[in-house]
Amino acid sequence: QVQFVESGGGLVQAGGSLRLVCTVSGGEFGFHAMAWFRQSAGREREFVATISATGSNINYSASVKGRFTISREDGENTVFLQMNGLKPEDTAVYYCARGRSVLEYDDAYRYDYWGQGTQVTVSA
Repeated sequence: QVQFVESGGGLVQAGGSLRLVCTVSGGEFGFHAMAWFRQSAGREREFVATISATGSNINYSASVKGRFTISREDGENTVFLQMNGLKPEDTAVYYCARGRSVLEYDDAYRYDYWGQGTQVTVSA
């Protein structure tokens, strides 16, 4: 059974930074792409960032590119999301997701297991 432990969310002022951490147990972590999505109140879940199984391919949404960095540490079955220059519009619940394959995608249906989410709140 695949299980996630997400952490790192919290309340931060605009311009601040947070680092989200997602550790996965069960399954073969190194054979799957990983991604972060987010969902804010009244809106659909949206893609944030993804990293391929090898870590060689990374993609970001236009809204976070240049501010957020996704990375993975396969020895620890962990994926990270470093968020800098946070804005109030980044406020959302952030979800870690495991890809169905080694390839990175920005579509939610390409991911089969999801974490419980961690709240990020950015004050103006």
